[in-house]
Amino acid sequence: MDGHVDPTKESFGRFKNLPTDQPIHMLNLVRLRADAAYPDGRKASGLDAYRAYARESGPVFARLGGKQVWIGRPELTLIGPESESWDIAFIAQYPSGQAFIDMIRDPVYREAVKHRQAAVADSRLIRLAPGKPGALFGEEG
Repeated sequence: MDGHVDPTKESFGRFKNLPTDQPIHMLNLVRLRADAAYPDGRKASGLDAYRAYARESGPVFARLGGKQVWIGRPELTLIGPESESWDIAFIAQYPSGQAFIDMIRDPVYREAVKHRQAAVADSRLIRLAPGKPGALFGEEG
């Protein structure tokens, strides 16, 4: 079974239809392959391939105003399918939806993303509208 690695044309179209001039957060949940699956057959672990993606895409991310605002190490899925275990969980902040679109279209990023495609077995990428936490669960302040 193939996992979710890249956005579909339809989901990216829906993303572009949301406001592009407001800050966004992107929740990233990533499950890595034990061995990266490069089309050219080169050998690397999934973790090493993901690190190559991070190194090569990082300057584009930073240039467009992105920053990582939260990271955690997944330990256990208490509620949810056990098949949805994750190796990496983080939230990236972008100054706008347009900055994310610009990153995806950047030629340096497009080259770097080949490492992500080789590294990732499954993932979730969820766009969030940043809010201010309230006093109660699920409440904005």
